[in-house]
Amino acid sequence: MAEPLIVGTQSAESLTGSLLAPIHRRPGRVWWSLFFLTLGGTGLFVAAILVTLTRGIGAWGNNVPVAWAFGIIDFVWWIGFGHAGTLISAILVLFQQKWRASVNRFAEAMTLFAVMQAGLFPLLHLGRPWVFYWLIPYPSTMRVWPQFRSSLPWDVVAITTYFVVSLLFWYLGLLPDLASARDRATTRARQFWYGLFSLGWTGSARHWHHWRTGYLLLAGLATPLVLSVHTIVSFDFAIAQVPGWHSTIFPPYFVAGAIFSGLALVLTLLLPVRGPLGLGHVITERHVDILCKLMLATGMMVSYGYLQEHFFAWYSGDETELAAYAFQRSGEWAWLFRFQMLSNVLLPHLFWFSWARKNLAVVWLTSLAVDLGMWVERFTIIVPSLARDFLPSSWAHYAPTWVDLSLLGGSMCFFGFLFLLFLRFIPPVPISEVKELHHELSRAAGKGA
Repeated sequence: MAEPLIVGTQSAESLTGSLLAPIHRRPGRVWWSLFFLTLGGTGLFVAAILVTLTRGIGAWGNNVPVAWAFGIIDFVWWIGFGHAGTLISAILVLFQQKWRASVNRFAEAMTLFAVMQAGLFPLLHLGRPWVFYWLIPYPSTMRVWPQFRSSLPWDVVAITTYFVVSLLFWYLGLLPDLASARDRATTRARQFWYGLFSLGWTGSARHWHHWRTGYLLLAGLATPLVLSVHTIVSFDFAIAQVPGWHSTIFPPYFVAGAIFSGLALVLTLLLPVRGPLGLGHVITERHVDILCKLMLATGMMVSYGYLQEHFFAWYSGDETELAAYAFQRSGEWAWLFRFQMLSNVLLPHLFWFSWARKNLAVVWLTSLAVDLGMWVERFTIIVPSLARDFLPSSWAHYAPTWVDLSLLGGSMCFFGFLFLLFLRFIPPVPISEVKELHHELSRAAGKGA
């Protein structure tokens, strides 16, 4: 028999208390150690950004012809992580999947923090980020119109829309829980801040009616964004003539890869904190099992995309395309290609077996490998194709600098820093939705008895 979505027979009051406990409990040594570690990494991130602003893009390892490298790799990697949050939150709301209630806030927070990291890299990559507003489609009083045939203005519109809608969706879902935290606050400062951000929520029928209507409308608005945002990001490559990029398979396989990597990051973040936060009774092994099955499904879509890439290159008969993909498989960075195939194609097939889905160590290590493998995938798409383009006379070697590595590692630390603050001050599980599900399961159990 499958494990229930919620374990235990707590009353609604005790369930609320247990879900609010993580933000009322004083942080321990592990939290403080991780906090200062990620804070130090964030400082390195800021230092790398300052070096980039003062010295320019020349501080990176980019060259001609590898004009895109770590900056765009990191951008596409981070923006992909944000898609699982919208999938779990918005799409599953429309499909009335109740199991999402225990994990959607983790996924939504991950979405916001990942999009924040992603948005920094295109700005830095401009070289002159202080004129970023040239990309915005505004009435051009200076007669410097954005180049709408470039995908960069498309990225700006897609990412800002995605971030704003995701933020509104996340914040709207928080309102009932912020009010619960306000009512159970132990200090005047907490009562003030939670009361301020709960916007006067009282839990009246009128409030609940407007809340449900707005939540459903935002879910409907956010759902097409899952498809549109990474489709537009894929156009950065698909509309170019670079060998290995100019392909119609990119939009659907980029979307599948984004959801695949996002689900992996949800598991990577969820499993280590599930026990210490005391949430094992609401984030059960059944939730892990479902997420693993979703990873398996999206991983097979990604594998199909890899296969089609190489098939299209062979079927086209284009010597340049064939050479580009042959260089991926056997060239300078072939070892990265093999790691990509291992982590993104082979390892997810462990989830065909129930023993693997029940073994949390196997799940966590597999999800971590997928996180790394999806970054490697972006590397093998971008760098080898640019390093070996149409003209052998322009071929060049690429190597990252310490600034590139600091921006990548620093953005990971900044993400972790924000995630730790989220765990400390915001209820990590939506209390109102879990209590509603608990009530439905209790009624069903009563009727069954």
